[in-house]
Amino acid sequence: MSKDKNEKYIPSVEIDEIDADQLMAEYDKESAYRRLIGFPAKLVFVLAVAWSVFQLYTGLFGTFPSTLQRAPHLAAALTLVYLLYPIKGKSLEETSHIPIYDYILAAASVFVGAYHIIFYDALLLRAGSFTQMDVIVSVIAILLLLEAARRVAGMVVVTIATVFLVYAFFGHLIPRTSFLFHAPFTFKRVVATEWLGTEGILGTPIYVSSTFIFLFLVFATFLKKSGVGDWMTNIATAAVGGSVGGPAKAAVVASAAQGTVSGSSVANVVSTGSITIPLMIETGYQREFSGAVEAAASTGGQIMPPIMGAAAFIMTEYVGVNYGTVALAGVIPAILYFTGIFTNVHFEALKNGLMGLDKEHRQDAKKLFKEGWYMLFPVVLIFGLLIGGSSAMKAAMYGIIGCIAIWIINIIKEEKRFDFIAFAKMFIEALDESARSAISVAVTCGTAGVIVGVVTMTGLGLKMADGLVKLAGGSLLLTMVFTMISSIILGMGVPTTANYIIQATISAPALVALGVPPIAAHMFVFYFGIVADITPPVALAAFAGSGIAGGNPMKTGFQATRLGIAAYIVPYMFVLNPLLVLVNVDGHPTGIFVLLVLKAVATAVIGMVGIATGFTNYFHTN
Repeated sequence: MSKDKNEKYIPSVEIDEIDADQLMAEYDKESAYRRLIGFPAKLVFVLAVAWSVFQLYTGLFGTFPSTLQRAPHLAAALTLVYLLYPIKGKSLEETSHIPIYDYILAAASVFVGAYHIIFYDALLLRAGSFTQMDVIVSVIAILLLLEAARRVAGMVVVTIATVFLVYAFFGHLIPRTSFLFHAPFTFKRVVATEWLGTEGILGTPIYVSSTFIFLFLVFATFLKKSGVGDWMTNIATAAVGGSVGGPAKAAVVASAAQGTVSGSSVANVVSTGSITIPLMIETGYQREFSGAVEAAASTGGQIMPPIMGAAAFIMTEYVGVNYGTVALAGVIPAILYFTGIFTNVHFEALKNGLMGLDKEHRQDAKKLFKEGWYMLFPVVLIFGLLIGGSSAMKAAMYGIIGCIAIWIINIIKEEKRFDFIAFAKMFIEALDESARSAISVAVTCGTAGVIVGVVTMTGLGLKMADGLVKLAGGSLLLTMVFTMISSIILGMGVPTTANYIIQATISAPALVALGVPPIAAHMFVFYFGIVADITPPVALAAFAGSGIAGGNPMKTGFQATRLGIAAYIVPYMFVLNPLLVLVNVDGHPTGIFVLLVLKAVATAVIGMVGIATGFTNYFHTN
């Protein structure tokens, strides 16, 4: 059966939309929301769009002072949580019913946010001197946040935050000889500091969420709506689809491109994997291997510049650099990671005699690029601005404008006209989608802020860092191993963003104390928080991939770990050799520094290829 080679190839094994929703709800807790219709749907839509408009306004005209920016941001997220997420279970059926208690909790969320706005001046004047009402509002806010976190992120992060709060209240009862002992704090001071100040819930994580992260989520949504995401997938398949193991290589390239604007490993697996996984299975790859390739590649999307995971934006505040520096530091490690996966896939295909797609089943890459080269404009623009030193907010806003321009161009090209009313409707729907994608990030950042507040108040961060170094006997290697293990274990039950914030507060300072450059130390904990998505026994991205492929979940998880082995090795490489994150530790002249970086990259790539050949057992087999 002939087929126009410039049409998108759709495999015969597909996953339908209902299956996608089920997979997302099962493996991505933030997607398990109510499918609302009627008045509740309209209410949520209006609130979500209003939230996006507020964020775009502050992106264009400047942010409001501290808590006036952060409190409404978090209050909006909490309100939407209680309207969208049921108290328990997954809700895939359409409903027009929201329980009355959730309306009450949503109203309470609005109230605790409005409290900051209404009494902003009074709170400033009586800073440190809290009233009874301040304490009541703070307690309500903390409880609302913890319940919201339970609904969107799970019980683990809530338990951790609660343990830290208990420590703040009762840590003074620990024997003075213990490094965990701290001076006593009153109940009033703990809860009010957490909610009314900028050291706790409304601290650095929420600041970043309410500024950079939200705008980049809007950018990611508009990038998809404009057609750039599909174009990236198509051109990846066209470019490498005809080579040995083409479908799997296409999955790697497409997932890397999509993942850099998705921010969620599971969401990326479901969106790109619904096409790439069946295609790999048809070509002859085993089901577990097919699901694993997609999972490993999609997880790598969070470490792929220019738009890395949400935690990368928070890293800028902890390290004290602009986001462009973080993005540049992530380039070489990302190249090494995907080199490892790509090489694994290549040798697996050679070993099993798996060829690429024939010409009638793939598009013409040159024609695709010639017709859609302008699609790269928003990504190139945003990367250029970041590297040039522009603020992340400015870069995001220009990127959004670029996406809108591409979107309009594509509509005119396809429909030969421009319907402003129809476009305005799609634009507003994109604002709704952007806000929904920001809910879990905001709630997670707020919950992590509880932990940061306790750590700051009690001085626990320095104590834990010192304890970690002593436990490792002053050994950098052992400190890295302990940090890796704790990051992976924590990542199995805690979202990447919260995991990074906790580790950045406790473990990263230990690495820095041993002489590791700050950006390398923070990238280290950032990486190991992410790889939990492909590390059994809780490998959510791999399990989502197995759900599409119809393979064994645990086997898929172990395959994904093998394919993504670079993620477990590369962090050690850039800590021991900071040249790989572009840190000029020894102050070499620019020319020599560039040569040393190239040498480090070359040897690292050779190492990645060698590891891949060893894991596939290719040369021994052949």
